[in-house]
Amino acid sequence: MSQADIGLIGLAVMGQNLVLNMNDHGYTVSIFNRTTSKVDEFLAAEAKNTQVIGTHSIKEFCSSLKRPRRIMLMVKAGDAVDGIIELIATHLEPGDIIIDGGNSLYTDTQRRTEQLKSQGLLYLGIGVSGGEEGARYGPSLMPGGNADAWPSVRGIFQSIAAKVDNNPCCEWIGTGGAGHYVKMVHNGIEYGDMQLICEAYQLLREGLGLSISEIKAVFSEWQQGELDSYLIEITRDILGVNDHDGQPLIDKILDTAGQKGTGKWTGINALETGIPLTLIGEAVFARYLSALKEQRVNASHVLSGPIAPPITDKANYIQHIHDALYASKIISYAQGFMLMQQASQQYGWGLNYGNIALVWRGGCIIRSRFLNNIKTAFESQPNLESVLLDRFFKDAIDKAQPGWRNTLQFAIGAGIPTPAFSSALAFYDGYRSERVPANLLQAQRDYFGAHTYERIDKPRGEFFHTDWISKSA
Repeated sequence: MSQADIGLIGLAVMGQNLVLNMNDHGYTVSIFNRTTSKVDEFLAAEAKNTQVIGTHSIKEFCSSLKRPRRIMLMVKAGDAVDGIIELIATHLEPGDIIIDGGNSLYTDTQRRTEQLKSQGLLYLGIGVSGGEEGARYGPSLMPGGNADAWPSVRGIFQSIAAKVDNNPCCEWIGTGGAGHYVKMVHNGIEYGDMQLICEAYQLLREGLGLSISEIKAVFSEWQQGELDSYLIEITRDILGVNDHDGQPLIDKILDTAGQKGTGKWTGINALETGIPLTLIGEAVFARYLSALKEQRVNASHVLSGPIAPPITDKANYIQHIHDALYASKIISYAQGFMLMQQASQQYGWGLNYGNIALVWRGGCIIRSRFLNNIKTAFESQPNLESVLLDRFFKDAIDKAQPGWRNTLQFAIGAGIPTPAFSSALAFYDGYRSERVPANLLQAQRDYFGAHTYERIDKPRGEFFHTDWISKSA
C-alpha cells in the first residue's frame, strides 16, 4: 500500500541526513539505494525508531509512494543521474515528480526537464547547500525546473529548510536549470570566499608572524563584526583544534586543495557569457597552483623573493587585512550576481535576486551578515546593475579601500601571493574607470587582423578600419 510522502534514492551522508530531516518534520520517507545493504544498515542505526520505509527494489520503492510520486535523487552528478532516471521512469505515471538534489550541471538539468516533460513527468533540479549539518538540520535550497511540480513539493522543502527571521531559506528560483545554476554560482562565490580567507590567514601568519592561537583570536573578533559568516566561524574553529601531540592540526595538513568542479563550471560559464568573474577565476587557479606541490617545493629552492619588512604596528595591519577581506568579499558577491543577471537575461529565467539573497542567508556555506543588505539593495532597486552601486556597499568599499590597498602593498613587499585580493581590487579599479586602454587593444587588433574599431566621435555600431602601415611615421 502506498504510504510514503516522498522517496529518496542515494544513502550517502547527505541523503541520510535529508531523510532524517524530513522524518523530523512529520513526513514519511521511503528509501532505496543501489547497494541495498545500506538500506538495512541505515534503518538499524541512524533511522531506527523512525517512520522511514526501507525498500530493496525500484519497483517496491515506486510502489510505496503516494501519487503524485515525489522522488528525490541524491546521487553523483552526471551519468549516474541519467541512469537512475532511466531505471525509475518505467515505474512512474504522468504527473509524477523526479527531483535531483545533487550538484548537477545546470545544462543537464535543462535537458532532463524538457526530456521528462515530453514523457509526462515533472522534473526539478534543486541546489542543496549546507553540507552534512545543513542537510540534517536545515539546508539552503534552490529549486528550479518544471514549475508545475513546485506546488506539490513546496511544503516539504520549505519545512526542512533553514529559517531566518521565520522565513524559509527556500524559494522558487526559476524554470529549467535555474536552481542548479544559482547553486553553481553559490559554489563559485564559496571558492572565492575560501581563497580570500586563506590569503588573510597567510598574511597574518607569514606577514605579521602571528601564532595560530593569535590568528584564532583575530578570527573570533572578526566573527563578531561585519565579517560575520559561516566560513569565518569554521575557520576560527579549525584554528582551535590541536593534533594528538598538542600542536595545531592545521600545520599538519598538506597544502594541496581539491575541488569537485562547480567553481570551474562557474568560471567557464563566465567566459562563455562575457562576465569578468575575475576573483572566482583566481580562486580556482589558486587550487590548481596548490596541486603543483612538488614543483613548488623545487622552485622554492631556486627562485627568490623579497625579504619581508619588520612590522611593529601589527594591530593596524590586522585592521588593514580585515578591510581587504571585507572589500574583496563584496567584490566576489558583486561578480556572482552580475553573472546571474546575465544568465537570467540569456535564458529568460526572471531571477529574483532579493529572493536568492534571502535563500543564502541561512543554511548554506556562504551565509553571511551582508546578504541582508544585498536583499535590501535588490528589493529597493530590482534593476540594480551591480551591488557596488548600492549606497550601503559603496560606503563599505569607501571605508575599506585604504586598508585594502595597504594590504596589497604589504603583500607585494613581503612576497606573499594574494591572487584573490589582487584581482578583486583590479576589478574594482577597472569597473570604476570611465576609460580603459581597450582603445589601444582595438587598434592592435585592427592593425594585425583588420578587425575594425568604433570611434568616440561616431554613433555606436559604426565600424572603421585603418591602413596602419601606410599611415605610420
